[in-house]
Amino acid sequence: MTKRERSAQEMAAAEAHVRGLLEYIGDDPTREGLLDTPGRVVRAFAEHFSGYAEDPFEHLATTFGDVNGYDELVLVTDIQLHSHCEHHMVPFVGKAHVAYIPGGRIVGLSKLARVVDIFAKRLQVQEKLTAQVADTIQEALHPQGVAVIIQAQHFCMCYRGVQKPGSWTTTSKLHGVFLKDAAARMELFTLIGMKPQIN
Repeated sequence: MTKRERSAQEMAAAEAHVRGLLEYIGDDPTREGLLDTPGRVVRAFAEHFSGYAEDPFEHLATTFGDVNGYDELVLVTDIQLHSHCEHHMVPFVGKAHVAYIPGGRIVGLSKLARVVDIFAKRLQVQEKLTAQVADTIQEALHPQGVAVIIQAQHFCMCYRGVQKPGSWTTTSKLHGVFLKDAAARMELFTLIGMKPQIN
């Protein structure tokens, strides 16, 4: 998806694909309950995958230096996360914990959550999502360190295939001081209530 408005022709083509999928699964796209489904699905996709139209660096461009020399941990926990697996296009949901240690400047806290949302609203694998969020914050802010930890449940694992509902996947990506300093890692994991052996 791009930032421009979708044309009526593009919308119609997308809806035709949805009708084809409805036929493929054995249903009748002309029955009453499904008549408006193609349009609904296309509009839902525009929302689910809106991250393709956004640049995460734009949200991290405004920083603040008047922080009285603050250079300790900044941590935002339990950021709700909704994404879609790129292998099966089914949801995975969970939470992200994002931390950084400023290198002189800070960013608005909501911007960290926005970066998570932008990458989550694309087709993803959890490992890549975790790395993208951490790498973007590191590149944009040049902090002393960045840590991103994501915990999620994958519908492709819970409700199809191996069918293990209730299972959680945890991934982490660390930069800078969080990689080099065991005390910094311990503080981080203690604050979010996790065991410190995650790597």
